[in-house]
Amino acid sequence: MSNRVPSFLSAALVGCWALEPNTFSMYAAAMQRRYLARNAGALVGDAFGQPSGPGYQAARSAPIAGGASKRNTSGAIAVIPVSGVLMQHAGMMEACGGGTSTDTITQALRAALADDTVGQILLQIDSPGGSVFGIGELATEIRDARATKPIVGVANSMAASAAYWIGSACSELYCVPGGQVGSIGVIAAHENVAKALEAEGIAVTLITAGKYKAEGNPYGPLDAESLASIQADVDGYYADFTSAIAKGRGVSVEAVRKDMGQGRMLRGPAAQAVRMIDGVATVDQVVKRMQRNAKADPAPGGQPTMRGAGGTPRLARAQNELALLEAGSSHVFNVDAARRELNRIAARG
Repeated sequence: MSNRVPSFLSAALVGCWALEPNTFSMYAAAMQRRYLARNAGALVGDAFGQPSGPGYQAARSAPIAGGASKRNTSGAIAVIPVSGVLMQHAGMMEACGGGTSTDTITQALRAALADDTVGQILLQIDSPGGSVFGIGELATEIRDARATKPIVGVANSMAASAAYWIGSACSELYCVPGGQVGSIGVIAAHENVAKALEAEGIAVTLITAGKYKAEGNPYGPLDAESLASIQADVDGYYADFTSAIAKGRGVSVEAVRKDMGQGRMLRGPAAQAVRMIDGVATVDQVVKRMQRNAKADPAPGGQPTMRGAGGTPRLARAQNELALLEAGSSHVFNVDAARRELNRIAARG
C-alpha cells in the first residue's frame, strides 16, 4: 500500500482547501476507502476513474494558432491546461488521483512568457480547486504577467474555488455554455476516529513537546481553542482569496463576498451578470477572438502589443469594439471586458 494515502488523508482533514465541497468529500472518502481496503501496489486512476500518472499530471505549454517553432504575423497562442485537483507540488498528485501542480503551471507560464514565438497565453481550466498552498502566489504571477502578454482563461467546464482564484487573475476569463465557475470559499475538516479505533481495540498515546504540537489530532474531539485556531486559518485564507479576486476582476472585496455566489457555483450567464467572467463562449470562440485581436495589432516581431505596427494605438479599435457591444451587436462577450480593456489601454497612453 502506498504510504502517500495516509499522508493525503492527514492533509485533507487538517489543512485548508480552496476546493469545491462535494469534491472535497469525494476525494477524502475515496482515499479513505482505498486506505482501509489495504490494496497492494500503487494507485491507478483518480476518484472518478480517470487515468493518472506523469503524463496526466504534467501541464505543458502546447502552442496552437501558428505553432511553437513557426513565426506568423499574429504570434502563437500557448495553451496551458489547469485540470483536476490542484496541489503545490507534483509529489502529492498520485495520492489525489491526478491533477495539476501549481509548480508545473508556473513553469509553463514562465516558458510561454519567455518564448518570443508566443504572442498570447490561454489557460484552459477544468478543475474543482485544491489546496490553498501555492495558489495565491500563482495568481499574483499571472496578474503581473498580464502586462507582458495577454493571458486569457476559459472554464471548460469547471473553474471552482482555487481554480477560479487562478482564472480570475487572467486578463479575461470566459466560461463555456454548459460550464460553471465559483465556489469562492475555504474549507477544512476534523475527524475524530477515537471510537472507531476503540472498536478495533486500538489505543493511541501521543507524546509531544510544545503546547500545541498535537492540536487538531484525530484521536479525540476538537476543543474550542483548537477550533478557533483552525477557523482563524480558514478566515485568513478566505481574506486572501477574496482580495485576489477583487484585484483580478476589478471589483470590491464586498462585491466578491456578497454577489459572487457566497461559496456556490454559478453557471455562465449568472456569473457574467456579477462580473465573475467576461463572457460565455466555447473554447473555439475564445481562440478565434484571440487570433483576431492579435492579427489586428501585429508587432514587428510578430507579437501582439498594446500598440500596433508603426506605433498606431489600439485605443481606437477598443473604443470601436466597446461601441459595437453597447449597441447590442454581440451577446457573447461582455461589455465590461471591453471597457476594462479600453481603460487599460488609455492608462498606458
